[in-house]
Amino acid sequence: MRLPVKVVTSDGKKFWGPYLLRLTGWTEEQYFQEAPESQFVEFEDGDLIVPSPVNVRHQQIVGFLSFLLRGYVESRSLGEVFNGPGVVQLRPGLDYEPDIFVIATAQQSQVSEQYFAGAPALAVEVLSPSTRRRDLRTKATNYRVHDVPEYWAVDPERHILYQHRLPEAQADPYLIVPYTAGRLDSQSMAGFWIEVDWLWQEPLPIYLECIERILRGG
Repeated sequence: MRLPVKVVTSDGKKFWGPYLLRLTGWTEEQYFQEAPESQFVEFEDGDLIVPSPVNVRHQQIVGFLSFLLRGYVESRSLGEVFNGPGVVQLRPGLDYEPDIFVIATAQQSQVSEQYFAGAPALAVEVLSPSTRRRDLRTKATNYRVHDVPEYWAVDPERHILYQHRLPEAQADPYLIVPYTAGRLDSQSMAGFWIEVDWLWQEPLPIYLECIERILRGG
């Protein structure tokens, strides 16, 4: 067992800044057996990826969006909403733990005891200082290669939500639309929408009032 990891500076003091550790020499079997269930740890072709802990605002936004998505998906019998550290196996050897992901009803047979295999209907990542570059580049690229139909990258620091959508041409990259405000309509779940401004409010809006508006259509 090689986790958990303590990050310290060269003089032995605990390191509190944002970090992203890449630990090499692991197998996928070890990842599923030994990576802690209480911590976000991802696997990329022999490497474990361990980000620094997220802040309170990150958790608040994840909780808010999870509530809205779960309320809508369950009310329309569209599938199931999961949170990381639940695992999405895009392919053998590439295992991500999105902050939020939606599994459509037709995809339920792809859910095993340890992971969901394939492309979720929607993946959502809330960026943090340690993961911003990886979420916007590496993970966006891999979600596109494996045909995840819709990917949201939420940047609380810069107040931008990047909606990634599949293009018409199979070989083209995602169509990326940045939202700072206004209504965003989901492309993969018909009828689901949010006001992007909700995500930047402090405190966040009342969950029940928002889901009631979404279910009414506006």
